[in-house]
Amino acid sequence: MSANYQPVERTGGQALVAQLIEEGVTDIFGIPGIQLDWAVDAIRENADRITYVMPRHEQATSYMADGYARTTGREGVCMIVPGPGMLNALSGLATAYACSSRVLYICGQIPSGLIGQNHGMLHEIPDQSGILKSLTKWHGIARRPEDIPALVHQAFVELRSGHPRPVALELPPDVLQAKGVSAVLPRAQPDPLVPPAAAIAEAAAILAAARFPVIQVGGGAAAADAGEAVRALAECLQAPVVMTDGARGLLDDDHPLALTSLGGRAVFPHADVVIAFGTRFIDGMAKPTHADPATRYIYVNVDVGAAGAPRVPGCFVEGDAAAAAAALLAALPAGERPSAAATVAKVKAWSASQTDAIQPQTDYVRAIRASMADDDILVSELTQVGYFSNIAFPVHATRSFVTPGYQGTLGYGFNTALGAAHGNPGRRVVSLNGDGGFGWGMQELATLARDGYDLSVVVFVDGHYGNVRRIQQRAFGNTFAVNLANPDFAQLAGAFGLPFEGVDSPAGLGAALERARDRKGPALIAVSVSEMPSPWALIHPFVPSPVAPPPNPLGEPAKA
Repeated sequence: MSANYQPVERTGGQALVAQLIEEGVTDIFGIPGIQLDWAVDAIRENADRITYVMPRHEQATSYMADGYARTTGREGVCMIVPGPGMLNALSGLATAYACSSRVLYICGQIPSGLIGQNHGMLHEIPDQSGILKSLTKWHGIARRPEDIPALVHQAFVELRSGHPRPVALELPPDVLQAKGVSAVLPRAQPDPLVPPAAAIAEAAAILAAARFPVIQVGGGAAAADAGEAVRALAECLQAPVVMTDGARGLLDDDHPLALTSLGGRAVFPHADVVIAFGTRFIDGMAKPTHADPATRYIYVNVDVGAAGAPRVPGCFVEGDAAAAAAALLAALPAGERPSAAATVAKVKAWSASQTDAIQPQTDYVRAIRASMADDDILVSELTQVGYFSNIAFPVHATRSFVTPGYQGTLGYGFNTALGAAHGNPGRRVVSLNGDGGFGWGMQELATLARDGYDLSVVVFVDGHYGNVRRIQQRAFGNTFAVNLANPDFAQLAGAFGLPFEGVDSPAGLGAALERARDRKGPALIAVSVSEMPSPWALIHPFVPSPVAPPPNPLGEPAKA
């Protein structure tokens, strides 16, 4: 047995950190507190191997871990005290759950012998474990220091297998302080779910006979790093690839088969086979993305629920998206198909004509993109330019475009961008924010100033919760409780010693971003804007749409 795995006496905190190091953890986002003292001290003892990043609010810890995980492909780890600390960080945990993000959520507890007795201990809340179980795929709680290595190891087994969702581990303070004899366990290895051969054969036969197959990829495919396998399959089939918001960048948008969800409107009605990799394949109203009964469907997912109602029944392949795409490619008969590049080019041109008509968002998106390298990271927020970016911002690299997924977490963006910046020191990060959402995390300018990330923070300032205002005006003919009192952003940046620019046009924003890029390091840019036109008819098909109908890419009528 290797000396690294020999049983030794450790405190629970030391056992925790020893196993985290074995699992490859190099960064923890956390805020210390009395219930975690023995864990934090063990991190201090290993400061040459683990970096402890302390933001100003517990909410930022889970968002930073999520941004770190989704942009690096490594697990993100956060650590918070129980009760109010745990509750403060739940919004980031919910976002990680929605986005299939590999986050380990380490949470303190009250003393182990008092859990569930309702004595009013410091930070005690009813059924903390139950709350955590509802937002994670796996949950553990340590009762003895000897248990901790195995629990941490199991957490990483769960993170590296099946559906990649967050996991939680609760650690009572007495268990962290107590000593016990335990051994570090060998690092958990990735264990992708291998698709059954029979299901692959069935799906391959359907694809081999397809006249115009279409591929949709979602966040599960992105989490599985399925880009290369999907690209190879798509090129073999000459199938358009429709990327959901969570899969942007899986194929470079410049690839001749790559489409956004807007382009999907033009190709789905003509597809005789649709294969969905790692996506729920439903829209925001719980309707199938496409539901023509004459179309044959193949659902590739680690979750059997992703193939059930309300979707049209089809062939289900239970498995990892990357493994399934590679297996399907190997199972297809040899032979070249006619190129679909010209067909997809028509759809790309139509999509561009629709987005180009939305101003000033189009010009802002172009200015932002022009200031960034292909593998720079954009963290989009729930703001007008952010919404529009989901379909109109060109994405050229995997793990370079981040959204809050179906959770729609207003205010997540700046904190998440901090985690992305920490995990990717060689890549620049641009964070898009509205003045409403930015107000929920602006205290983290202190974290940005302290750590000096190459992060440009853009805040679009109109003095309102803009989307709420638009919906209220449309639905009720008036608005209520949407006005904001904003700080002087120049003074706010100055208080933290951060470079600042105030601009009021796409050209001004582009120039400011270029200066920030050339200077490197942090920047805060406030963009004064007025109310913008709604892009929702292009983003979601269930919104009444005045846009031009999509073209027929095949030059023939759609199926009845």
